[in-house]
Amino acid sequence: MWLRKVALVYYAKSIGEREEKREIRKMKLKVIIHEAEEGGLWAEVPAIPGCMTQGESIKELIENLYDAVEGCLSIDMAQIPLAKSDTVMEIAV
Repeated sequence: MWLRKVALVYYAKSIGEREEKREIRKMKLKVIIHEAEEGGLWAEVPAIPGCMTQGESIKELIENLYDAVEGCLSIDMAQIPLAKSDTVMEIAV
C-alpha cells in the first residue's frame, strides 16, 4: 500500500552532521464518492484540484483512487531546472 512508507527524517546534530531516524508516516485525504448517472461510482479528492476517478464497484473505485492520487502528485523531474548545488529529496507524509 503506497500510503504506508518509511520516511527518512534528518535531525541536525551540528552543522554538516545528520542523524537518520526512520518512522512510518501516513497521509490521509478526504474523498467524496458520487453515484454515476450511467452506473458505477466516481470520486474526487478536494485537496488535489482535478484529481478524480471512477469505478464500477467500490473496490475498483478505491483501487483507482490510489492510482489517481499518485498520478496527480507525481512530477516529471526532467522538466524542473536544477542548479548543481540543489538537492532533490523525496518525503512521505
